Amino acid sequence: MPARKLVPALALVALALTACGGGPDGAGGEPAQQPGGGVSAGVPDTAALLAKITKDEQLNAALPAATKQAGTLRVGSYLQSAPNNFYAADGKTPVGYEVDLAKAIGAKLGLTVAHEDMAFSSLITSLQSGRIDLTMAAMNDTPERQQQIDFVDYFTSGITIMVRKSNPDGVNGPETLCGKAVAVVQGTSHQKFATEQSEQCKQGGKPEVTVTATDSDTQNQNQLRTGRVAAVLNDLPSAVYISKTAGEGQFFEVIPGEPINGGPYGIGVNKGNAELAQSVQKALQALVSDGSYNEILRAWGVEQGAVGEVKLNGGS
Repeated sequence: MPARKLVPALALVALALTACGGGPDGAGGEPAQQPGGGVSAGVPDTAALLAKITKDEQLNAALPAATKQAGTLRVGSYLQSAPNNFYAADGKTPVGYEVDLAKAIGAKLGLTVAHEDMAFSSLITSLQSGRIDLTMAAMNDTPERQQQIDFVDYFTSGITIMVRKSNPDGVNGPETLCGKAVAVVQGTSHQKFATEQSEQCKQGGKPEVTVTATDSDTQNQNQLRTGRVAAVLNDLPSAVYISKTAGEGQFFEVIPGEPINGGPYGIGVNKGNAELAQSVQKALQALVSDGSYNEILRAWGVEQGAVGEVKLNGGS
Protein backbone atom coordinates (compact mmCIF):
# COMPACT_ATOMS: atom_id res chain seq x y z
CA MET A 1 0.00 0.00 0.00
CA PRO A 2 1.22 3.58 -0.65
CA ALA A 3 2.73 5.36 2.31
CA ARG A 4 0.48 7.62 4.30
CA LYS A 5 0.74 11.19 2.99
CA LEU A 6 0.44 14.37 4.98
CA VAL A 7 -1.53 16.98 3.06
CA PRO A 8 -0.45 20.60 3.68
CA ALA A 9 -3.03 22.87 5.27
CA LEU A 10 -3.39 24.99 2.15
CA ALA A 11 -4.09 21.90 0.08
CA LEU A 12 -6.82 20.87 2.49
CA VAL A 13 -8.43 24.28 2.12
CA ALA A 14 -8.31 23.91 -1.66
CA LEU A 15 -9.95 20.50 -1.44
CA ALA A 16 -12.70 21.85 0.77
CA LEU A 17 -13.56 24.61 -1.68
CA THR A 18 -13.72 22.22 -4.64
CA ALA A 19 -16.23 20.00 -2.89
CA CYS A 20 -19.95 20.61 -3.17
CA GLY A 21 -21.41 19.46 0.12
CA GLY A 22 -23.44 21.11 2.83
CA GLY A 23 -21.64 18.92 5.32
CA PRO A 24 -17.85 18.76 5.61
CA ASP A 25 -16.20 18.85 2.21
CA GLY A 26 -18.98 17.55 0.05
CA ALA A 27 -20.56 15.25 2.57
CA GLY A 28 -24.10 16.58 2.21
CA GLY A 29 -26.69 17.72 4.72
CA GLU A 30 -27.65 16.84 8.24
CA PRO A 31 -30.64 14.55 8.78
CA ALA A 32 -33.32 15.39 11.31
CA GLN A 33 -32.50 13.35 14.39
CA GLN A 34 -34.73 11.51 16.80
CA PRO A 35 -33.81 11.24 20.50
CA GLY A 36 -32.32 7.79 19.89
CA GLY A 37 -29.97 9.13 17.23
CA GLY A 38 -31.88 7.75 14.25
CA VAL A 39 -33.49 9.52 11.34
CA SER A 40 -37.21 10.20 11.58
CA ALA A 41 -38.37 9.80 7.99
CA GLY A 42 -37.51 9.52 4.34
CA VAL A 43 -36.13 5.97 4.16
CA PRO A 44 -37.61 3.96 1.24
CA ASP A 45 -37.89 0.18 1.40
CA THR A 46 -35.38 -1.02 -1.19
CA ALA A 47 -34.90 -4.56 0.11
CA ALA A 48 -36.87 -6.23 -2.72
CA LEU A 49 -35.06 -4.14 -5.32
CA LEU A 50 -31.65 -5.16 -3.98
CA ALA A 51 -32.71 -8.80 -3.67
CA LYS A 52 -33.15 -8.97 -7.46
CA ILE A 53 -29.48 -8.23 -8.13
CA THR A 54 -27.49 -11.39 -8.79
CA LYS A 55 -23.82 -12.27 -8.86
CA ASP A 56 -21.99 -11.94 -12.18
CA GLU A 57 -19.59 -14.88 -12.32
CA GLN A 58 -17.22 -13.23 -14.80
CA LEU A 59 -16.94 -10.09 -12.71
CA ASN A 60 -16.37 -12.16 -9.60
CA ALA A 61 -13.62 -14.15 -11.32
CA ALA A 62 -11.83 -10.92 -12.34
CA LEU A 63 -11.65 -9.56 -8.78
CA PRO A 64 -8.24 -9.18 -7.09
CA ALA A 65 -7.37 -12.42 -5.33
CA ALA A 66 -7.24 -10.81 -1.88
CA THR A 67 -10.68 -9.21 -2.28
CA LYS A 68 -12.23 -12.40 -3.63
CA GLN A 69 -10.79 -14.41 -0.75
CA ALA A 70 -12.00 -11.93 1.85
CA GLY A 71 -15.51 -11.98 0.37
CA THR A 72 -16.21 -8.51 1.77
CA LEU A 73 -15.86 -4.93 0.57
CA ARG A 74 -14.97 -2.60 3.44
CA VAL A 75 -16.55 0.73 2.55
CA GLY A 76 -15.48 3.83 4.44
CA SER A 77 -18.15 6.49 4.78
CA TYR A 78 -19.24 9.53 6.76
CA LEU A 79 -22.60 8.24 8.00
CA GLN A 80 -24.18 11.59 8.83
CA SER A 81 -25.19 12.73 5.39
CA ALA A 82 -28.81 12.13 4.36
CA PRO A 83 -29.81 10.98 1.83
CA ASN A 84 -26.33 9.86 0.78
CA ASN A 85 -25.50 7.70 3.79
CA PHE A 86 -26.80 7.93 7.36
CA TYR A 87 -28.27 5.83 10.16
CA ALA A 88 -31.81 4.48 10.25
CA ALA A 89 -34.07 5.12 13.24
CA ASP A 90 -32.31 2.39 15.25
CA GLY A 91 -29.13 4.48 15.19
CA LYS A 92 -27.15 1.46 13.98
CA THR A 93 -28.20 0.48 10.45
CA PRO A 94 -26.56 2.38 7.56
CA VAL A 95 -29.08 3.57 4.95
CA GLY A 96 -29.07 5.94 1.99
CA TYR A 97 -28.85 5.81 -1.78
CA GLU A 98 -25.07 5.39 -1.57
CA VAL A 99 -25.48 2.53 0.89
CA ASP A 100 -27.90 0.85 -1.53
CA LEU A 101 -25.56 1.40 -4.48
CA ALA A 102 -22.67 -0.09 -2.50
CA LYS A 103 -24.80 -3.15 -1.65
CA ALA A 104 -25.85 -3.48 -5.29
CA ILE A 105 -22.22 -3.34 -6.48
CA GLY A 106 -21.29 -5.93 -3.85
CA ALA A 107 -24.13 -8.22 -4.94
CA LYS A 108 -23.08 -7.95 -8.59
CA LEU A 109 -19.49 -8.83 -7.64
CA GLY A 110 -20.58 -11.62 -5.29
CA LEU A 111 -19.31 -9.81 -2.18
CA THR A 112 -20.87 -8.62 1.05
CA VAL A 113 -20.47 -4.98 2.07
CA ALA A 114 -19.37 -3.73 5.49
CA HIS A 115 -19.62 0.00 6.19
CA GLU A 116 -17.13 1.74 8.45
CA ASP A 117 -18.20 5.11 9.85
CA MET A 118 -15.37 7.63 10.12
CA ALA A 119 -14.59 11.32 9.87
CA PHE A 120 -14.72 12.59 6.31
CA SER A 121 -11.20 13.98 6.66
CA SER A 122 -9.78 10.51 7.40
CA LEU A 123 -11.30 8.67 4.44
CA ILE A 124 -8.43 9.08 1.99
CA THR A 125 -5.69 8.19 4.48
CA SER A 126 -7.72 5.16 5.66
CA LEU A 127 -7.94 4.01 2.05
CA GLN A 128 -4.22 4.51 1.48
CA SER A 129 -3.32 2.60 4.65
CA GLY A 130 -5.48 -0.39 3.67
CA ARG A 131 -7.95 -0.02 6.53
CA ILE A 132 -10.79 0.10 3.96
CA ASP A 133 -11.20 -1.05 0.35
CA LEU A 134 -13.39 1.78 -0.94
CA THR A 135 -14.72 5.18 0.07
CA MET A 136 -18.28 6.24 -0.74
CA ALA A 137 -19.25 9.45 1.00
CA ALA A 138 -20.46 12.06 -1.51
CA MET A 139 -16.81 12.82 -2.22
CA ASN A 140 -16.22 14.97 -5.27
CA ASP A 141 -13.88 13.51 -7.87
CA THR A 142 -11.40 16.36 -8.40
CA PRO A 143 -7.96 16.60 -10.04
CA GLU A 144 -6.44 17.34 -6.64
CA ARG A 145 -7.84 14.18 -5.09
CA GLN A 146 -6.91 12.12 -8.17
CA GLN A 147 -3.28 12.68 -7.22
CA GLN A 148 -3.95 10.61 -4.10
CA ILE A 149 -6.59 8.02 -5.06
CA ASP A 150 -8.59 6.82 -8.07
CA PHE A 151 -12.33 7.33 -8.52
CA VAL A 152 -15.22 5.40 -10.03
CA ASP A 153 -17.79 8.11 -10.74
CA TYR A 154 -21.36 7.20 -9.81
CA PHE A 155 -23.41 10.41 -9.44
CA THR A 156 -23.50 14.00 -10.68
CA SER A 157 -24.16 16.63 -8.06
CA GLY A 158 -23.90 20.38 -7.79
CA ILE A 159 -25.31 23.36 -5.95
CA THR A 160 -29.10 23.62 -5.74
CA ILE A 161 -31.27 26.47 -4.48
CA MET A 162 -33.87 25.62 -1.82
CA VAL A 163 -36.66 28.10 -0.95
CA ARG A 164 -39.78 28.20 1.20
CA LYS A 165 -42.84 26.37 -0.08
CA SER A 166 -44.59 28.33 -2.85
CA ASN A 167 -41.42 30.42 -3.26
CA PRO A 168 -42.75 33.70 -1.76
CA ASP A 169 -39.52 35.58 -2.52
CA GLY A 170 -39.60 34.72 -6.23
CA VAL A 171 -36.19 33.07 -6.46
CA ASN A 172 -35.92 31.34 -9.85
CA GLY A 173 -32.18 31.03 -10.37
CA PRO A 174 -28.79 32.49 -9.38
CA GLU A 175 -29.49 35.82 -11.06
CA THR A 176 -32.59 36.37 -8.90
CA LEU A 177 -30.53 36.15 -5.69
CA CYS A 178 -29.38 39.75 -6.14
CA GLY A 179 -30.57 41.87 -3.22
CA LYS A 180 -31.67 38.82 -1.21
CA ALA A 181 -30.28 37.03 1.83
CA VAL A 182 -28.89 33.54 1.28
CA ALA A 183 -27.75 30.99 3.89
CA VAL A 184 -24.77 28.67 3.36
CA VAL A 185 -22.58 26.46 5.51
CA GLN A 186 -19.26 28.03 6.43
CA GLY A 187 -16.27 26.90 4.34
CA THR A 188 -18.18 25.09 1.59
CA SER A 189 -18.27 25.66 -2.15
CA HIS A 190 -21.80 27.00 -1.57
CA GLN A 191 -20.31 29.96 0.30
CA LYS A 192 -17.74 30.51 -2.46
CA PHE A 193 -20.45 30.48 -5.15
CA ALA A 194 -22.73 32.84 -3.19
CA THR A 195 -19.86 35.30 -2.77
CA GLU A 196 -19.04 35.12 -6.49
CA GLN A 197 -22.71 35.61 -7.40
CA SER A 198 -22.87 38.65 -5.14
CA GLU A 199 -19.94 40.17 -7.00
CA GLN A 200 -21.66 39.49 -10.33
CA CYS A 201 -24.77 41.26 -9.05
CA LYS A 202 -22.66 44.25 -8.01
CA GLN A 203 -20.88 44.40 -11.37
CA GLY A 204 -24.27 44.33 -13.12
CA GLY A 205 -25.50 47.32 -11.16
CA LYS A 206 -27.78 45.24 -8.95
CA PRO A 207 -27.89 44.90 -5.14
CA GLU A 208 -25.39 42.45 -3.65
CA VAL A 209 -26.36 39.09 -2.15
CA THR A 210 -26.36 39.07 1.64
CA VAL A 211 -24.47 35.86 2.43
CA THR A 212 -25.12 34.34 5.87
CA ALA A 213 -22.64 31.57 6.74
CA THR A 214 -23.48 29.21 9.62
CA ASP A 215 -22.10 25.99 11.09
CA SER A 216 -24.87 23.65 9.94
CA ASP A 217 -27.71 22.93 7.53
CA THR A 218 -30.10 22.85 10.48
CA GLN A 219 -29.38 26.49 11.30
CA ASN A 220 -29.87 27.42 7.65
CA GLN A 221 -33.21 25.62 7.47
CA ASN A 222 -34.43 27.47 10.55
CA GLN A 223 -33.46 30.79 9.00
CA LEU A 224 -35.29 29.92 5.79
CA ARG A 225 -38.43 28.77 7.60
CA THR A 226 -38.63 32.03 9.55
CA GLY A 227 -38.00 34.18 6.48
CA ARG A 228 -34.68 35.59 7.65
CA VAL A 229 -33.19 34.38 4.36
CA ALA A 230 -34.82 33.92 0.97
CA ALA A 231 -32.89 30.80 0.00
CA VAL A 232 -30.47 28.12 1.16
CA LEU A 233 -27.72 26.72 -1.06
CA ASN A 234 -27.02 23.01 -0.71
CA ASP A 235 -26.02 19.94 -2.73
CA LEU A 236 -28.66 18.42 -5.03
CA PRO A 237 -29.30 15.19 -3.04
CA SER A 238 -29.39 16.94 0.34
CA ALA A 239 -31.73 19.69 -0.89
CA VAL A 240 -34.10 17.19 -2.49
CA TYR A 241 -34.16 15.05 0.66
CA ILE A 242 -34.73 18.00 2.99
CA SER A 243 -37.53 19.40 0.82
CA LYS A 244 -39.32 16.04 0.83
CA THR A 245 -38.96 15.27 4.54
CA ALA A 246 -38.93 18.54 6.50
CA GLY A 247 -42.44 19.20 7.81
CA GLU A 248 -43.60 16.17 5.79
CA GLY A 249 -42.69 18.07 2.65
CA GLN A 250 -44.61 21.24 3.54
CA PHE A 251 -41.72 23.57 4.43
CA PHE A 252 -39.42 23.81 1.44
CA GLU A 253 -39.04 23.21 -2.29
CA VAL A 254 -36.12 23.02 -4.71
CA ILE A 255 -35.85 25.39 -7.65
CA PRO A 256 -35.98 23.33 -10.90
CA GLY A 257 -32.99 23.27 -13.21
CA GLU A 258 -29.56 21.78 -13.70
CA PRO A 259 -27.26 21.75 -10.65
CA ILE A 260 -24.93 24.76 -10.48
CA ASN A 261 -21.22 23.97 -10.96
CA GLY A 262 -22.10 20.29 -11.35
CA GLY A 263 -19.47 17.60 -10.95
CA PRO A 264 -19.13 13.88 -10.18
CA TYR A 265 -19.16 12.05 -6.88
CA GLY A 266 -16.64 9.21 -6.96
CA ILE A 267 -16.08 5.90 -5.20
CA GLY A 268 -12.52 6.12 -3.95
CA VAL A 269 -10.12 3.25 -4.71
CA ASN A 270 -6.45 2.93 -3.77
CA LYS A 271 -4.15 3.81 -6.68
CA GLY A 272 -2.34 0.52 -6.14
CA ASN A 273 -5.51 -1.48 -6.78
CA ALA A 274 -6.43 -0.87 -10.43
CA GLU A 275 -8.06 -4.32 -10.65
CA LEU A 276 -10.58 -3.45 -7.96
CA ALA A 277 -11.31 -0.07 -9.55
CA GLN A 278 -12.06 -1.75 -12.86
CA SER A 279 -14.21 -4.41 -11.19
CA VAL A 280 -16.29 -1.77 -9.39
CA GLN A 281 -16.61 0.26 -12.60
CA LYS A 282 -17.84 -2.75 -14.59
CA ALA A 283 -20.25 -3.83 -11.84
CA LEU A 284 -21.78 -0.36 -11.62
CA GLN A 285 -22.02 -0.07 -15.41
CA ALA A 286 -23.90 -3.38 -15.44
CA LEU A 287 -26.33 -1.96 -12.86
CA VAL A 288 -26.80 1.15 -15.03
CA SER A 289 -27.45 -1.01 -18.09
CA ASP A 290 -30.01 -3.31 -16.44
CA GLY A 291 -31.90 -0.42 -14.80
CA SER A 292 -31.16 -1.32 -11.17
CA TYR A 293 -29.07 1.80 -10.68
CA ASN A 294 -31.85 4.12 -11.79
CA GLU A 295 -34.40 2.25 -9.68
CA ILE A 296 -32.29 2.90 -6.59
CA LEU A 297 -31.93 6.60 -7.36
CA ARG A 298 -35.66 6.94 -8.09
CA ALA A 299 -36.52 5.27 -4.78
CA TRP A 300 -34.53 8.01 -3.02
CA GLY A 301 -35.82 10.81 -5.28
CA VAL A 302 -32.36 11.77 -6.58
CA GLU A 303 -32.60 10.52 -10.17
CA GLN A 304 -31.59 14.00 -11.42
CA GLY A 305 -28.01 13.05 -10.60
CA ALA A 306 -27.93 9.78 -12.57
CA VAL A 307 -25.00 9.02 -14.87
CA GLY A 308 -25.34 7.09 -18.14
CA GLU A 309 -21.71 6.05 -18.37
CA VAL A 310 -19.56 5.04 -15.42
CA LYS A 311 -16.16 6.67 -15.79
CA LEU A 312 -12.83 6.28 -14.04
CA ASN A 313 -11.40 9.61 -12.84
CA GLY A 314 -13.90 11.66 -14.81
CA GLY A 315 -13.61 14.76 -12.64
CA SER A 316 -11.77 17.70 -14.14
